[in-house]
Amino acid sequence: MSIKVMIVDDSAVMREVMQQLLAPHRDIEVVGTAMDPLIALQKMQRVWPDVILLDVEMPRMDGITFLRQIMSTRPTPVVICSSLTEKGADITLQALSAGAVEVITKPTMGLRDFLQDSAQEMVGAIRTAAGARLRPQPAAREPERKLSADALLEAPSGSLLNQRTTEKIVVLGTSTGGTQALESVLSALPVNAPGIAIVQHMPEKFTRSFAQRLDGLCAIEVREAQSGDRLIPGVALIAPGGKHMLIKRSGAQYVVEVKDGPLVSRHRPSVDVLFRSAALQAGRNALAVIMTGMGDDGARGLKEMHEAGARTFAQDEESCVVFGMPKEAIKLGGVDQVISLDDVPQLIMSWR
Repeated sequence: MSIKVMIVDDSAVMREVMQQLLAPHRDIEVVGTAMDPLIALQKMQRVWPDVILLDVEMPRMDGITFLRQIMSTRPTPVVICSSLTEKGADITLQALSAGAVEVITKPTMGLRDFLQDSAQEMVGAIRTAAGARLRPQPAAREPERKLSADALLEAPSGSLLNQRTTEKIVVLGTSTGGTQALESVLSALPVNAPGIAIVQHMPEKFTRSFAQRLDGLCAIEVREAQSGDRLIPGVALIAPGGKHMLIKRSGAQYVVEVKDGPLVSRHRPSVDVLFRSAALQAGRNALAVIMTGMGDDGARGLKEMHEAGARTFAQDEESCVVFGMPKEAIKLGGVDQVISLDDVPQLIMSWR
């Protein structure tokens, strides 16, 4: 059976380009196109799609409102098509938080190049979305009072911080479905959570907006990483899109290094790069969780961490949007235990 796709975009040219892009693929069938969500809803009553390709900014109803309506009435995998602008990044992240499965880059010009260069990206996103396991979104939670990193470092004697060292760290790797998963995990952590380094597969201009959005939702501080940033309690560092992030030991402290480099396991940032550096630099002082995502990035790095004495975990299939990365890590034998997404915050807080 073919994957039925509905294209919702206010640009007639873009709708035509997407149809041309998908036409050669026999396992994908475009069952309809629409210039806005209201027209799309009418058409979808006749043939409900398996996947929706959705623009964000459209007349009469924006993509996020449409997405939330779909997810509350008849959850359906959605792939967001967004321009990589700062404004577009923020809006797209709202869509991912609302339940969208994947993001693909929508160009502002050069549609011919888009057709030639992005065909496999779009087709892959649709196939991934068609197999996605949709998960109800957590209710927004009231964050605890946020302390700055400096305030945490200067906490007075007898505080929770001074009852533990800063030597133990947590590394998380995730891809498709990871924006929702990370929001669920990080927003559940208190201000004295261990220092966390994160690789989330995400385009370059999205990671800063993503970190800022999480920072506003969480008790801990969340920010896009820069070289030299320390991994300290109460702080989560997210690898910048388009850059690798590694852990380095500096005396009794851990810092991150952000650097250019070739794609590793088809990604930059790569979970394998983060995990391998944690294996080398932290060993038994590190805890790792490989989470929802397509492909195998992180599987080999997690095995190296396992062999170095780190504690290693994989998110279970039931709570994953896509079980690819955890499944590959389990097959390689680098996972100590398989756990639910809901158990990850408690696991992190037990790492003392």
